[in-house]
This record gives sequence, C-alpha cells and structure tokens, in this order.
Amino acid sequence: MVTEAIVTGKAVGPRTRGPRDSTGYRVFTWFNVTALVVICLLTLYPFVTLIAQSFSSSGAIKAGLVNALPVGFNLDTYHAVTSDGRFWGTYGNTVLYTVVGTVLAMALTTTFAYVISQQHLRGRNVLIGIAVFTMFFNGGIIPNYVLISSLELKNTMWAVVLPGALSVFNLLVMKSFFENMPRELEEAARIDGLGWWGIFTRIVMPLSKAVLATMTLFYSVSYWNDWFSAFLYLDKSELFPLSLHLRNLIAGASTTTAESAAAIGSTSAAISANVEAVTMVLAIIPILCVYPFVQRHFVSGVMLGSVKG
Repeated sequence: MVTEAIVTGKAVGPRTRGPRDSTGYRVFTWFNVTALVVICLLTLYPFVTLIAQSFSSSGAIKAGLVNALPVGFNLDTYHAVTSDGRFWGTYGNTVLYTVVGTVLAMALTTTFAYVISQQHLRGRNVLIGIAVFTMFFNGGIIPNYVLISSLELKNTMWAVVLPGALSVFNLLVMKSFFENMPRELEEAARIDGLGWWGIFTRIVMPLSKAVLATMTLFYSVSYWNDWFSAFLYLDKSELFPLSLHLRNLIAGASTTTAESAAAIGSTSAAISANVEAVTMVLAIIPILCVYPFVQRHFVSGVMLGSVKG
C-alpha cells in the first residue's frame, strides 16, 4: 500500500466496500440463482418425464408410476415405431418441408427487410404498413383454403411451405437490425463500385450472422412443428409431415399403434400406452441438436435486432 502511494503520488487507504459486498446484493444474487434453478427444473421436468415414459412399460404408465425415471424398462416400442415405414416417410417429409421452407423464408425475409430498412426508399412506409397490417388482419381459414385450392397447391409441398414463408415479426426484427448497421460501410462500398446486390451479399449479409442464425432457428422450429397446414391442405398420407403423423397417433386417428403391436405379437400391451412418448422423443431430437450450434448467436441476434441505439 505504501509502495502504491509512492508510485501514484496519492494516499491509499483501506479498500472501500462496493455494492457487490453488501448483504442486500448477496441476498438478491442467492434469490435470483435459486429462482432460475427452480424455473429450469420445472421446464425440464416434463421433458425428462416424457423420456422416462418412452422407456417404461404400459402398466407403469397407466398406473401413474413413471416420473423422472423409467419403470419396467423396455425398448419394444422404439423397435416398433422405427420399424414402421410410414414413420420414416413422414420424417423425411418433415426434413424436406423444413429445409425448403426455411431457405425460402430466409430469402424473402432478408431481401424484404433490407429494402424497407433503406430510409431514402420511396413508398417505404407503405410497404411497412402493408406488412404490419397482415399481423392483425387476415382472411381466415376458409378464404385461405379457397386460395390454396384455386392455385392448385393442395396435396403438394408448397401448400405447407408457402403460407408460412414470411413472418412479419421476424421481418421487423431483421429490419431493425439492418437499420442499426453503419451506413458508412454501404457508402464506402458504393464508392468502390458495388451495386445494391453486391452490397447486400458481400457487406450486409456477412455482418448479420447473429440475426440470420436466430431467424433461421425461428423458421426451422416453426416448420418442424407445424401440422395444421398439412392437416388442412394434404389428403395423401404419403405427404404427411411427422407432426401430423404424431397428431394422428395422439388423437387415435392412426392405425400405426395396432399394426406395430401386431408386428411384435406378445408385446402389444407395451406398445399402446407409450407409442406417443416414443414418437415425440424421436421427433424433437433433430431440433435439440440444432440449438447448440446457434445458441451463441441467439441472444445477440434478438437484442441487436430489437433495441435501437
């Protein structure tokens, strides 16, 4: 302390207590951590229970004995579900719809958002107003069904992909992100001879990885979980996505359970009660695998696109 005083030329006294040393701050930190841990446990509990049910016996599930750990461990249901050709067919359809839909949605959202982020664009407010209007008003189920039918899109992939190809919420978040980017970069690029398309692809897009990863995640999860569009516009079972197949299982509208049980004979009782749990576990695995790769971009992408300044 004396040495520090000699070097700096200032008197150095005992260290003062900061805000982090106060009792109130420690109590708040303890309460905050405890609350977050409890919330996380409550959020994970249904998922852990679902996994436990998928490995449990039918009798244990019906008796309500399954909580966080499997009871009467068995793999018969997993074997029955994965042996069903229709399950993998709907799985492939879901992957196709998700990939095509996400690529199309990102192309529309990024280009539209970049256009309306240009302050000097004539008619910019009109375009924004049209987009926002659709957030609050739409034709409803019957007009949309008539539209899809008149365009001859029923029983095609585009009936599932096109209706959700542009989310106005995602559009506005991305627009705000583009507006916060330094305009000096675009001006320098124009001086160097780049056109609007070159600026967009070579300057704007590489600097927007955070918001692009976030929006890609939003669209992918939306397409992966969507079943209602397929329920309305698809009549052929070979075109069903996995979410609609799962919905039919839960609603009792599918014969997969009975056919799977017949295929494995004596274990039919073990199939009937937990086939829904097994199918749901298999359905959410791909999306869970995507999250770790985009998690580091998720928070920054949402915040940068939604906070001015």
